[in-house]
Amino acid sequence: MRIVFLGTPEFAVHSLKRVLEDGYTVAAVVTQPDRPVGRKQVLTPSPVKAFAAEKQIPVFQYEKIRKEGVGDLRALAPDLMITCAFGQILSQEILDIPKFGVVNVHASLLPKYRGSAPIQWAVINGEKKTGITIMQTEAGVDTGSILLQKELEIGANETAGELSERLSLLGADAIGEALPVIAGGAAVWVKQDEERATHVKMLVKEDGKMDFTRSAEEVRNLVRGVNPWPGAYFEY
Repeated sequence: MRIVFLGTPEFAVHSLKRVLEDGYTVAAVVTQPDRPVGRKQVLTPSPVKAFAAEKQIPVFQYEKIRKEGVGDLRALAPDLMITCAFGQILSQEILDIPKFGVVNVHASLLPKYRGSAPIQWAVINGEKKTGITIMQTEAGVDTGSILLQKELEIGANETAGELSERLSLLGADAIGEALPVIAGGAAVWVKQDEERATHVKMLVKEDGKMDFTRSAEEVRNLVRGVNPWPGAYFEY
């Protein structure tokens, strides 16, 4: 099965690594453009790009994949595309390219926590468990049908960064389990329960501001959930 992998942060690297280890052909990796990092604003490749370069996999980068990437993706002729924390929404034109469609490795137990930063908001909201969902990517945000889910308990003192690392490994296991089922034509996709759906927004720096009118437990969860970014702070 010929695969194109779309991902950007460290979270996605384990899933890409698992696809390669399981013997699938990764025709190309698509990731976000290099961004300036640190005080000196050094232009830095994404973790997924760095890993792909190490494995000598062709890399494509687009500011807006919907406008710039359609021709390249068609030419790659993938059987399947995998998205994992890619950071851009795909158009229907792109979703229609692969024979087996597009699947997403999402870091929550959908339909809860659709959208950006599901790991951080699960911790901030004091959830006791979360997990990974392998789902069909649709034009809507995390609305596609589900193939499988894997649960994970959230540690009482665990930060979002620590949880992200564990979920990254779980995501690799989940996509490793899903690919043979998809390739064999045995995938059973289950629609999400829209009545149970919740949505979360992208984290911004202001989300780290502590509110001491909230309970001690809520403030503690906030501190855990915004670690390592954007970090908790208060004004005095």
